[in-house]
Order: sequence, then structure tokens, then C-alpha cells
Amino acid sequence: MTKVGNPIRVLELRSVRGTGGGPEKTILAGAARMNPARAAATVCYLRDERDPVFAIDSRAADLGVEYVEVRERHSFDPSVWRPLVDIVRARAIDIVHAHDYKTDFIALALARATGAIALSTVHGWIHDSWRERRIYSPADRWLLRWYPRVIAVSDVIRTTLVSSGVKAERITTLLNGIDPLHFWRNPAHVADARRELGLEPGQLAIGAVGRLEPVKRFDVLLEAVARLQQQAPSPRLFIVGDGSLRAPLGALAAQLGVDASFLGHRVDIVRLHHAFDVFVQSSDSEGTPNAVLEAMALETPIVATDAGGTRGIVTDDLHGLIVPRGDAAALAAAIGRTSVDRDAALARAKCARGRVERELSFDERTRRLEGVYEELAAARRDRSAPTVDFSVRADNTLRANTKRN
Repeated sequence: MTKVGNPIRVLELRSVRGTGGGPEKTILAGAARMNPARAAATVCYLRDERDPVFAIDSRAADLGVEYVEVRERHSFDPSVWRPLVDIVRARAIDIVHAHDYKTDFIALALARATGAIALSTVHGWIHDSWRERRIYSPADRWLLRWYPRVIAVSDVIRTTLVSSGVKAERITTLLNGIDPLHFWRNPAHVADARRELGLEPGQLAIGAVGRLEPVKRFDVLLEAVARLQQQAPSPRLFIVGDGSLRAPLGALAAQLGVDASFLGHRVDIVRLHHAFDVFVQSSDSEGTPNAVLEAMALETPIVATDAGGTRGIVTDDLHGLIVPRGDAAALAAAIGRTSVDRDAALARAKCARGRVERELSFDERTRRLEGVYEELAAARRDRSAPTVDFSVRADNTLRANTKRN
């Protein structure tokens, strides 16, 4: 497909409900920043017709990203197949770049049907349900063995992939990035931002960002803040994000007597960070957490658990404070330390900002990603890698047979 001198044509393929999460920031910002001489991306989302709050299309439009979507009636709707094949062929796609377990399966099928190259970025595996934990995640890790290249967003994910049978030489670790020009702190905005949230002078503002789902462990964060309630004035907690645990977490906050505000999905993250004295990540599992990258870029002092790829971007006591997962007492102690020794906290925040500027900028990540695309395109004629033979049954479902060339 690709001719010398032409950009590589990439289809970024993703399935998600609602407003999405960190991967959406990575996918959309990456597509917007690609060098048109090297790669041209079309972002394609599978959109469930039952989803009343899907918002990826408007975000793509705001960034000027080439965007298409395929509607599905339910999570495993076979009618999406033909439109996807048509998109790949009509746009002469060279690489189908999948971003979740469902599109990992579809991308391999599209590669077989159209001759495109399959690539997957593993952002992490969500275990919010027994199906995800016992069926989808194990099946996805098996499927990834048959990819010619897999991108891991953290060293922890890379290790999991290798232990699942993915050959190490086919894995590229590519940490998420962030735009330091967009995410930066302006001290002149702090007073107004705090006033908008109704904060008293000197009151500790604790911020958190993430889906309101079990893996984010906001219950542990609420318990930690409850331990700090004896301060005067008592701290306020602001949680940005939506999810299935909104009502239970609100009830837990009331039970613990925590002054917590659930702000829902917000687009003014930069503004909110100007009001926060400390940003807290309480997760049990993460890839490379975009919310932590945002805090680093915005010089908000960080307290985070040692979840997944967090340690890959935050060094304890250098860029932030790292505590064990699930330990409310340790989380409370680290938040308290951050609030008391502000000079040290601000020094860590300044160091975190420096790391973003030097090593974790989104432009740098995008250049490396373009390099992966070019390597795959150059190796198109190499048929030594194992593949998966997909065929379509008479009932319009897909069948997979593993083989080696």
C-alpha cells in the first residue's frame, strides 16, 4: 500500500462508552500532532447506539482530527464488520492500530481481510467485572501473541505481556505523554480558581481525577481524607470523573463525614488544578496514568500509589510521594506531609514539571510512535512472524485459526 514518499495511513481503532478515559487523550492528541509527511491518522470509534453520553466525536472535532465512527447495536454486533472493511479499503489504510481487547481482535481480522498491518497499544486491563477479569483480559493477552508489534505504555505492562507469551522483541515500551505548553500553571489564576470552588483561605484542597470505578479505589481515598478531618479548617476533597460508583461513593463520604465534591466529567482540568494543593491517585492498577502526567505538568504536588506505570513516571520523594496500594493510613500520612512541608512539596512539583518538559512531552511520544509505524511499514515483506487466519462464517461471525508462515 505505502509508496516511498507517501505518509503511512493509520486507522486508530477504539471501542469505548461515555466520555472515555486516559487512552482517549493519547489517541486524539497523537492523531492531532502527527507529522503529515510521516503519518496520516484516521480515528475510528465503535459507538454503541445505547450510549447516551458518548462524546468522543466532539472532542475529535475540537482538535481537528480526521474522525469516523461505526454504530453498533450492542457490544458484539457483527454488523460492524463490513463498514470497517470498507473504511480500511476506501482510505487505503496501511496500519490498523487497536487500543482495547475488542479492537485487538477486530484489527487482526481486518489485517487478514485487507492486507493492512495490525498494531496494538496496551493501555492496561480493566477488571471492573468478572468477565473482564476471567475472560476478556486473558483472551486479549493470548491474542496479542500473534501481533507483529505491541506497544506497552509502562514497564509493568511490558512484563505482563512477556509473561503472557508475547515475544519481548515485538514489544515497544512507549510511555504516555502530555503537552507542557497546554498544561502549565499560572500563579495569577490560583486565587480565582480557589474562590470558584468555595475554598476558605488556608483550607487544604485535595484533587483526584478518574473513572468512578472499583480499580481507582476512591473508597481508600475517602478513608484517608477522613483521617485528616481534625485539621482546621478541615480539608475538602474534589473528585473529577463519572462512573458506576457515584452513588456508593457519595454515601461513603457522608458516612465518613468527608467534605467531598463529585464534579463529574470536566473539560477545565487545567483550571481546577490551580485550586488544588495536592493531587492524589489512589488506584490499584494503572497503565501510564494521564491524570498524574497532568498533575506533573501543572506543578500540583503529587501523592500516588505504586500502581502499574505510576512508578515509571514518578520517583518517590523526587517527583512526588509514593505509597502502597490500598493503605489509607499511608495515603493520609503522605497527604499530611505534603500539606505541612510546602517548600519540599513545591520542590518536588517543580522537579516533576522538569521531567515532563525533558522526557514526557507528547510531541516526543508522537515522534517515537511515527517511528514504530515506519518500522512496521518497512517490514511488511517479512513473513516470518506468526499470524492469525480469520474467516467469516456463514452466520456472519468471525473464526480464528492460529498458524505460522
